Amino acid sequence: MPFLYQALVGVFLLPSSLPFILPRPRPFNSLLHAGGEGGEKEWSKALSESTTAAPGTGEADLFRSGLLSAPSDPSRQASSALLTWLENEGDVYLSDASSWSQAPHPMAVSTLTVDEATNESTGRGLLARRGINEGDQLLGIPLDLCMTKSTAFEYLNEGKNGNPLLKDSSGRGPISPATNEYIAIACFLIYEKYVRGPDSFWKPYLDVLPTTSEVGCTFTWDDSDLSYLTGSPVMSATTSMKIKLRKEYEAFVTHPVDGVKNRFKDVMGGEDVFTYEQWTWAFTMLFSRAIRLQNLQEGETVALVPYADLINHSPFSTSYVDARQEGSWLFKTGREEVVLFADRGFRKMEQVYISYGQKSNADLLLLYGFALERNPYNAVDVSVSVGGGEEGEGGGELLRKKVEFLERAGRGGIIDFPIYADRYPIEMLEYLRLMLLTEEDLGDRELEDFDYSRTVSSMNEASVLANIIGACEGQLARYPTTEEEDLAIISDKAKFRDISKNARMAVRHRRNEKRLLARTVAALRKEMDSRGLEGLQSRGELKSAEGDTEGVSLRGDDKKFMNKKRTRLERQLDKMGLDVDIR
Repeated sequence: MPFLYQALVGVFLLPSSLPFILPRPRPFNSLLHAGGEGGEKEWSKALSESTTAAPGTGEADLFRSGLLSAPSDPSRQASSALLTWLENEGDVYLSDASSWSQAPHPMAVSTLTVDEATNESTGRGLLARRGINEGDQLLGIPLDLCMTKSTAFEYLNEGKNGNPLLKDSSGRGPISPATNEYIAIACFLIYEKYVRGPDSFWKPYLDVLPTTSEVGCTFTWDDSDLSYLTGSPVMSATTSMKIKLRKEYEAFVTHPVDGVKNRFKDVMGGEDVFTYEQWTWAFTMLFSRAIRLQNLQEGETVALVPYADLINHSPFSTSYVDARQEGSWLFKTGREEVVLFADRGFRKMEQVYISYGQKSNADLLLLYGFALERNPYNAVDVSVSVGGGEEGEGGGELLRKKVEFLERAGRGGIIDFPIYADRYPIEMLEYLRLMLLTEEDLGDRELEDFDYSRTVSSMNEASVLANIIGACEGQLARYPTTEEEDLAIISDKAKFRDISKNARMAVRHRRNEKRLLARTVAALRKEMDSRGLEGLQSRGELKSAEGDTEGVSLRGDDKKFMNKKRTRLERQLDKMGLDVDIR
């Protein structure tokens, strides 16, 4: 439709199409809309990008730009089949052609996106077909087409959409009200893909899901690739996750009495289905793609959302996928949908991003299979502890009081704290100020009388900062290579390309961890010097500040995750809704 004609339609027909309420007009800013100096060329470019192109030209442009594979490519055909399924089954308007009541869908699926910083492939992504304005609605997917625990129950236990009704000898289905959301959806994924197969209602969606190796979460890496992460805290988190997944598999799938393999051995596809490899694949999909929808009528739920889960992550995005009731604020249909709005303007052919949350590269590697070169939330976990790692062991009366104080506060004697590039958490300072408090600092007061967010004494503060330095230097000592050696590996482009993609990510990741730790050490030493505390350490006076409190820093992998309290990662996964206890 010509641009001028669209404008006239908007002027003369809008009141009848929206008789009750009109959107508030946005203030017109020619400079912003022109995208630059406001000159004639910029204005023409902005006008061209906002004009609806002929149907099909968007995909043709992507193909010419190397962002879309050939029409005969299976990945492109699978993407097309997914869009057709969404349109037919969910009435989702995804066409690049405008209709009388619908504007063209603003995005197109790219099968060949890449990370701009590393030039590594990032698989599918969504790109702007035309100029997108801040606040534009980018998608609306009916909740009926999303995979949730409720969906798993309806299809597996109740036989929805022609599925066989699954009941064991006692009349129970695979999913119970007590089943964890992630486990329920994992069971559903495996059944639909490997048992129902071509007969599954969800086949077009299942066909675009990647393989385990294509995602590359660290808990799926082989030992050769994992060896590149030696010394990194990601190693212990990866080991813990493997233990957790294996335990859940044995409890839900292979348990001799309650496992679904035993209970449904005649209808679950035999020995070739519900293998541990398929279990790992299902959880890889969930960790890397599942979204927690919070604004539902009946509370929150974890969901796999077709099409929306093709959007890649940017830590600088403020867009989040969530749910709402369909319709205007005045007229609701009662049906729920998953929606996304643009957090900023996008140029034509620019990739659209959302935020997966404020995650460090360690979190991204473990759960999503990638790390970012420019990540403002990147952090390295270091641990501080009481008495060298054994809570309450050794020390005197003051140490006992401190351990009891921590227990009353719901904290253990070994705690992980994230160290960021530009800061370390105040909670770490508070913890160490407590643990390094001496009898002299205490005087006739009680531990509860102190404000640990403030400096207790010069000697105490010097010990605290020296402890953090020791934790960072101890972590640096765990790596078998230096930052300079990692840089040399990366700089030799021919050899760097010869190692696997996972290994390349690992080398970049461990180098970034070392850079972060080294900057923290340098900043702390500068702070100690500026506050006149460096001299206390050089004169060896900090030992007296520690007294009999035994406040120490643990070194890297000596954390002994099997004996630790819950880690920061576990607490984060709890917030995601996954009940984990990685030990």
